[in-house]
Amino acid sequence: MSKTNSSFWVKKEGKQPDLLCGKSAEYNFAKEHFTMLMCSIILLGGFLRIILKNSEVIVLVILSLSGFMIGKLAHSFVEVHQTVYPLLKTPSFSLYCYFSPLIIFMAALDVDFYVLKNVFRQVVLTGIISFSMAFIILGYVVLNFNDDSWDFQSCLLFSMTLAITDPVHSVNLLKTIGLPRMYIDIIRGESLIICSFTSILFGVYLSNLLHTFLFRGLHVILVILGSIICGYCCARIIQFIITALFSNTLTSVILCISMVYMTFYIVEFLGMSGMVVLVIVGLSIDSLSFKRRIELIITKFLIMFSSVYQHLIYAFFGIVIGCGESKHFGFHTVVFMFILFAVVNFARFLTIVLARPILKHLSYEYNWRWEIVMAWSGIKGVFTLLLASDIHNLAVEKTDSPQMFLLYAQVISLMTMGINPYMMSHSARTLGLCAISLPRQTAVQNTMKHIQEIIWNTITLFKTEKVLTNVDWTLVEEKTKIEYIIPSDTVKFSHVSCDEKTNEESPTDEILIEEASLHVAIMQMRSFEKQCSDGILDVEAARILIGAIKSYCPIRGKFMSIYDVLTYVRTRSWLMKFKDMLTSLEYHKEKSPGLPYGNNKFLIFVYYIVFSEEFEYAGYIITLIYIYPIIMHLWPMARELNVAALISVNYYFIFLHALESALKIIILKRKYFHQHWNTLEFFFVIIGIIDILCIYFVRLRLINMPFIQITVIIGYLRILRLILVIKITIPPLKNTVDVQIKKRLSLMYSITKGYVKSQEDTKFLIKQISSRESIYQKLNEILETNKQDAVKELGLIEHEGGDVVIALKTKQAIRNGIAKALKNLTFLWSRGVIDKHAGIEINKVLLAKIKELNNFPMAVPPPTPDKYLDNIIWLEKEDDLIKFFKQRAQLAYFDDGDVICKEGEMPQGIYLIISGTAILHSSNRTNGIDSGLRPDREYKTLFTEYCTSGDIIGELCCLLRQELEYSVVCETTLQACFISLEDLYASFDTFWPFLENKIWLKVAISIACQYFQSSLIDEDLTFQKCVKFNQAHVETLSNDNEMTIDNMTMKFVIIVYGSVIDTKTEESYCAPCILPRTCEQVQGSSDKSKLLVILANEAGKNKNNSEFMVNTGVWMTRKEYNWKRKNELETGSHFRKGY
Repeated sequence: MSKTNSSFWVKKEGKQPDLLCGKSAEYNFAKEHFTMLMCSIILLGGFLRIILKNSEVIVLVILSLSGFMIGKLAHSFVEVHQTVYPLLKTPSFSLYCYFSPLIIFMAALDVDFYVLKNVFRQVVLTGIISFSMAFIILGYVVLNFNDDSWDFQSCLLFSMTLAITDPVHSVNLLKTIGLPRMYIDIIRGESLIICSFTSILFGVYLSNLLHTFLFRGLHVILVILGSIICGYCCARIIQFIITALFSNTLTSVILCISMVYMTFYIVEFLGMSGMVVLVIVGLSIDSLSFKRRIELIITKFLIMFSSVYQHLIYAFFGIVIGCGESKHFGFHTVVFMFILFAVVNFARFLTIVLARPILKHLSYEYNWRWEIVMAWSGIKGVFTLLLASDIHNLAVEKTDSPQMFLLYAQVISLMTMGINPYMMSHSARTLGLCAISLPRQTAVQNTMKHIQEIIWNTITLFKTEKVLTNVDWTLVEEKTKIEYIIPSDTVKFSHVSCDEKTNEESPTDEILIEEASLHVAIMQMRSFEKQCSDGILDVEAARILIGAIKSYCPIRGKFMSIYDVLTYVRTRSWLMKFKDMLTSLEYHKEKSPGLPYGNNKFLIFVYYIVFSEEFEYAGYIITLIYIYPIIMHLWPMARELNVAALISVNYYFIFLHALESALKIIILKRKYFHQHWNTLEFFFVIIGIIDILCIYFVRLRLINMPFIQITVIIGYLRILRLILVIKITIPPLKNTVDVQIKKRLSLMYSITKGYVKSQEDTKFLIKQISSRESIYQKLNEILETNKQDAVKELGLIEHEGGDVVIALKTKQAIRNGIAKALKNLTFLWSRGVIDKHAGIEINKVLLAKIKELNNFPMAVPPPTPDKYLDNIIWLEKEDDLIKFFKQRAQLAYFDDGDVICKEGEMPQGIYLIISGTAILHSSNRTNGIDSGLRPDREYKTLFTEYCTSGDIIGELCCLLRQELEYSVVCETTLQACFISLEDLYASFDTFWPFLENKIWLKVAISIACQYFQSSLIDEDLTFQKCVKFNQAHVETLSNDNEMTIDNMTMKFVIIVYGSVIDTKTEESYCAPCILPRTCEQVQGSSDKSKLLVILANEAGKNKNNSEFMVNTGVWMTRKEYNWKRKNELETGSHFRKGY
């Protein structure tokens, strides 16, 4: 058997790679036969996966045995040897480069970077413990129990390879048995660290350039640091490629995969670790780095390639093992395999025990049961095999059986992949760790119930089709009935009614709140991701929000508030303090005191000089030029060669500074010393004059040695004059800080706005995870409180940086408009209205518009007060209306704490907030419902709203001419545009009747969207659309007046104010409420009731379809409304949407 191939880590010039194992060929071999062999292995692996389903380890065992048999045939027959000979001639580094990049990148890509960042120290400590324990224990066992002729170095290297935990297979099963994601990422992160560190050790081990331990350690540190920096840069490049607006899916996939390989090869060529670089790249790329749907496609490609690579690796090394001599296989080989398997798992168990304080500190859920499950996670995989193939090359003494390294590594890998997952699953089930929490059970049951309702409604719709009248609908209903029963061994708490008797203890509200907090966190993360993909939220803001919520998830029962997010970001306080410091140090140009009295031409001449810009810039130039002489003075050799020149230059600059100070003193007199920079300059002039006098006396040689030493010291004080350079750098530095503050304000506004949106999205879904009404109410109260805190922060941020927020809102409005155009383009394209070429060209134009937003100004000045009237939606930018109100509107100013209006007073008019924030409180919201129809309960503080720029106060009360039901207090200084009640009603008379109807329509739409957004989500209910297409209108019902509801033309009828009675059932409905489809005629039961009528898209058509859509929405809405009314009256935790 010939020598093994040269390792890529120890390159030997002038040598060709030898065989991995087996005998040399004395004939010309055909490479195309090997290609056929590779295709056969891939085909066999694919068929085995289809037949054996999820039994991946059995597929690998069969491929390994098949490869071993092919290797034995190659050892005996020339024809077979001719086929596998290209594999035997392949260097081990080639196999490493072919297979490892994509696999390690896929493993790193699946790790949650936010979690890993929060527990990075724990991951590193766990990795050190794991590698140390496995290396020491395995090294001892291999040295003492192995009968093969391995030298000490080979034993150590073999122990390193077995210490590697596979980052893919070690956590696959843990994801399905309920282990918290944090521990899964810790295990995978630990595996990546060990794998990267082992590859670096192999790279520097026995290197010809490094001979001492110190140099090797230094080289390892440099390789790690260089690889991390290179990985970060490569991650930025790959992110730019996969997020490019004009790249398509195919281009992104090809470039992503090719960049992974290119990065690995270039980094290895430069002497760094390609493994570490790809780990950093994979960790730096998250789901937000991809365009929509690209992540799923790239992940599928990576999984496909990874699976094919594993099949090839196990089959190839089976062939290599089979090509070796059989005389080295014996009974002791089998015994040693079982010894290694036991030792590997013992080392893993010892690692988990030693790391228990680290893991227990991370989460309250950790206990000894999880330790038993995690102890079986030490699964070995392809990286153990790839590195084991190079042990023989790095050994000092070559062994006669290099295939034994591969044999032990491959068998241990297959044993751990087969036995350990089974033991993990069995242990988890036995210890009761597979239990599904109550919120998850509720969510699953509600989802199945909702799916079943959709199926039944669809069947009901199909029954009306004429062509389906002869269908056996009983059989259809029977076959489409879905029954999903949660396995009994996974039920954590049983769902039983109060009448049923059960021995199981029902969980307390505290336990359910703790469990629900995790589900709420997941819902919020999904909301952040969706907002980012829709373009509503910036990528950076989404990353911060997701990172913050994952940081607070491990805290028991924690619901992340906006203040937690601000703490996580570490806000902008240091920037503001730094800006204040720069402002205090900034040189403020003296204000002109006016021309000197009299006709003194000299003073007038000096005055114009001092207050000219040229004089100021001349001072800056003098300060900058003097830097070079100072440097020469501090450099001994240059100072000795230019003594006379430096003295002359010093005279010159002192003269200029003295002249500058004298001119300013002549004009400013005592005011000159009010500026600290002027005082400092005058001090430097005095010190400079003293320096000149000292040098003069020293040159006369009349002074003793102590005076000379003092002169030298004073000469070195010239360096203090460089402080004046700070005076020049402060203005540009302050401008830079201003830009950063504006960026921070913009980021914080995006973060807060995204947080508010996530709270609203979560509120619509919490009913699906709460099985108790008390839990639902508690969750809703928490979410509402957090939302209102965030809305308050929005107002404060807008007050602090109004121009920045206006720029951000303007940019977002442009992006939303273009996004809507892209959706319409996709619809028209899919329907064949435009062809593919035209669609691509229009798509490029729209994407170019989005790209132009990158250069959008960071700050936009707010519009003048008269321009704000153009933004009132019910004026619709009509010139006559705007002109009418401009002549009558007034500006109103309020300080912090001022009361704009009080509850119980008559309204004076409406206020359009231009800038500032106000808080709105109400203790008795009637919604126009008569006292006799209200529930007889005690009212508390029911209503709270934060009003910011663009909000209008007092619309509803002015329309009704009734007393205010709320008080409004300024949170900050506030500026508003005031329209008096008399002017408002004068406009109603002038522009009757459409203006009043428009205002009612706007108010009704706002109330409907506020309470029933989940039911109206598909309606695109906007004021402009309702006016333009007559999609909705408002009906007025006085007491005892009746209204007929036509279900053919009316899709939704919503009570937004007052109350009505169903004339058929005499059931009362109070605002806000969606009337059910069973109502055919209603009668007003309040003095004035307002109903928002939303018309069907095609009146009289698709009646059944319309009924199906409405019925589902009404069923959900009635439940929501019933709870809202109850919560308003009992808990007082009702809020309005405040932005």
